[in-house]
Amino acid sequence: MSHHIIELKDVSFCYPDGFFAIRNISFTILHGETVGVIGANGSGKSTLLRLISGIYPPTSGEILIGNIKMTNKNVNQLRKRLGFIFQNPEDQLFMTTVFDDVAFGPRNFGLSEIEVEKKVDEALEKVGILHLKDRFSHRLSDGEKHLAAIASVLSMDPEMLLMDEPTSQLDPKARRRIIELLKQFPHSKIITSHDLEMILEICSRVIILKDGKILVDSFSLDILKDEKLMESALLEVPISLKSK
Repeated sequence: MSHHIIELKDVSFCYPDGFFAIRNISFTILHGETVGVIGANGSGKSTLLRLISGIYPPTSGEILIGNIKMTNKNVNQLRKRLGFIFQNPEDQLFMTTVFDDVAFGPRNFGLSEIEVEKKVDEALEKVGILHLKDRFSHRLSDGEKHLAAIASVLSMDPEMLLMDEPTSQLDPKARRRIIELLKQFPHSKIITSHDLEMILEICSRVIILKDGKILVDSFSLDILKDEKLMESALLEVPISLKSK
């Protein structure tokens, strides 16, 4: 497998109404990297994750996963290597119980029920909610739903996590639990978020999007402490850096 786990080459995406959400984006993600993608609303963050995950096909350009170009023929196979966690966990949790939600992926892979249960237990244990295994998914708290959504992805053993606003709408305790969980994962990760304190804590590298283009791609601290740069992207320097 290539050490360049994800590579985008001049990728653009146009919605059916003619709006270009992504414009000629190129970058490479290496094994083990945790990269934050930030930008104002409408900058293209969520669209970018959907392109990388294969949900949307690029209008132009190439997306490579481990040096394999993503095409209509192989997209489903390549998507097995990428775990996409939606901003709203309810978009991901659609079965009756937590067990069934987390088991959905492994079952689709054709595993036996014994293997499925093992995968489910391991994933729930990793995120600390094994005790919720038999609970109805719709009765979980917001924080529990986020953890269950993460477990539903981990049960499929992805090589990379793509996460869209993983701490949005969480109370401080649930937010901290998610952050500590992400810091422990060895996976390569691409995280979009408006939670810049979380990005600063977790991500060694940051990409700022503006109007569907890459404004800058560099070390997190160098970007997040640059007041003029952040203002140009309609963002604010994290509070923890303003006092330094």
